[in-house]
Amino acid sequence: MGAFFLPKIVLVRRETRLQGLRKRFNTAQQAKFYLEKMNQDFETYEDEEAVYEDVVTRLRAELSKLERTVHVIDRSYLTNYLFDQRDVIVTVGPDGLVVNTAKYLDGQPIVAVNPDPRRIDGILLPFQVGTAPNAVARAIRGDVPCHEITMAEAKLNDGQSMLAFNDFLIGHRSHVSARYRLDWNGKGEEQSSSGVLVATGAGSTGWLSSTQNMARSVMTLLGSLKDPRWSSKAVLKRETPPLRLAWDDPRLVFVVREPFASRTSDTRMTAGFIEPGQTLQLESRMPENGVIFSDGIEADSLAFNSGAVATIRTAARKSRLVKA
Repeated sequence: MGAFFLPKIVLVRRETRLQGLRKRFNTAQQAKFYLEKMNQDFETYEDEEAVYEDVVTRLRAELSKLERTVHVIDRSYLTNYLFDQRDVIVTVGPDGLVVNTAKYLDGQPIVAVNPDPRRIDGILLPFQVGTAPNAVARAIRGDVPCHEITMAEAKLNDGQSMLAFNDFLIGHRSHVSARYRLDWNGKGEEQSSSGVLVATGAGSTGWLSSTQNMARSVMTLLGSLKDPRWSSKAVLKRETPPLRLAWDDPRLVFVVREPFASRTSDTRMTAGFIEPGQTLQLESRMPENGVIFSDGIEADSLAFNSGAVATIRTAARKSRLVKA
């Protein structure tokens, strides 16, 4: 007989920086010695941890009053945790914790809490410890508006798949060039680059924006040469608004990073939209160390070596982030 799971509140936390240093150096005193040797303020780390632990403790106590079991898990256990479809998820940490958590959910609402507004901007974090319990109570009743956030899916020809909240990077584990064939919009070409970035709307303000900053700077430099090939009409002005997609935009954006033209590689297909129902296909030409990782976490990856074919598309699954 299968196990019966009751709906619960799952509070997802993360390790503090000081906890990480304690693991590394065994004791707080050794961690303090290291930080002070590096001219860093140990008290800042202590204060950061104290604030975070206080928020987790207070929030857990308030959520326990909602007559549901509260499970507190560290983000390192997300890959093996069994979520119930009726669970309500509460993340306590920076935006990255929301991103890490969302990939392991299937439509459960996320109440994202900013534990330390003095230190964390929190673009994805509309709640604080005082407002989160009410949002969770409403989510339990099913009476809460949510952002429906588009995700990306990468699926290999061997059946393995992965989701991304912000973006995928398909390339080589090191800084050497990645080699692959890219097919999109009915065309294809062999490429050599530092990898292909595929971003969602939520990720369009992150890694994708850095590629635009680089392109703008290079084009501005070329325009300053006063070469007729780079007239003002051809130059991307700094005032050009950056590409930003709404969180619920069903499209994905791909950009080939540092594409290299050679006798065996081309650069005609280096950026574009992946429309709903459309795919981007990449076939590895790398005998080893090819990789696909999502949301900047290399440990969360798929091998992408010779023979592997990756199909990238908009995922059927969406993340549901509770609105304030």
